[in-house]
Amino acid sequence: MKKDSGLVYGFGAYILWGILPLYWKLLGGVSSIDILFYRIIWSLIFMLLYMIALRKMPTFIQEVKVLLKNRKKVLAVIIAAIFVSLNWGIFIYTVSIGQVQQASLGYYINPLLNVLAGALYLKEPLTKQAKLASLSALTGVILLTLQTGVFPFNSLFLATSFCLYGLTKKQLQLSSATSITLETLIIAPIGLIYLFFISPTGFMNYSMSTNVLLMGAGVVTAIPLLLFATAVKKLSYITLGFLQYVNPTIMLVMAIFLFHEPYALPQFIAFAFIWLGILIFVAGNLIQVRKKGLRP
Repeated sequence: MKKDSGLVYGFGAYILWGILPLYWKLLGGVSSIDILFYRIIWSLIFMLLYMIALRKMPTFIQEVKVLLKNRKKVLAVIIAAIFVSLNWGIFIYTVSIGQVQQASLGYYINPLLNVLAGALYLKEPLTKQAKLASLSALTGVILLTLQTGVFPFNSLFLATSFCLYGLTKKQLQLSSATSITLETLIIAPIGLIYLFFISPTGFMNYSMSTNVLLMGAGVVTAIPLLLFATAVKKLSYITLGFLQYVNPTIMLVMAIFLFHEPYALPQFIAFAFIWLGILIFVAGNLIQVRKKGLRP
């Protein structure tokens, strides 16, 4: 039953992330950088209200006190906040310019990039399956570049920023609520300065419906993160490995059938190499799990 409830939380998180482009499309009249800072500010407000309502504030204060005693961990939180903000900003921008396919590609590539980063940075062993998977995905990216004549920078920026965010977070032992709150708290002052003094529109100077959507940006950001944090505690690594492809698959389907982005046979072939890489990657994980005698 515990695993079943974990699947509900996991699917919930990835489905919400998958349909998030629909939300940013509703804010077409707001610039990407404004949306980013509203997202950060309202996420912070939502998380503070969440912790007060669930009486998690004492835990937050205690974790912050422990964190402040270690300069390296304080720096890690600041760096994590920068990377996640970059990831959010690139994602919003990519969706706003009508390139949901590129956003999808970024999150297909991300798990494979994590494996390479683990090998290079954490000195984790790189299996034959991981090498083949990475080579196949790289082939797909090269094919997409040759077909479109444009290197998928946004896809790689998305994958890289989230990969570096994950590597930075490995240095920290914070609860999900504390982590999200601190990361948004660090960037929020910059956002407030920008929105009040630099943004041409000013702070919340939109129609009522747009203002409500901007406030809701905090909710649609925080809820899937909290669902994911719960799923991580209930599910095995291999199960999460399968679930993480729900997000980019939903985005790719929306890009083709809802937003009518170009998707002919050449793009399909390029994505096929990326999907092949994912299949090799997941199969390799399953083989390793079975060798260790663990349950998926």
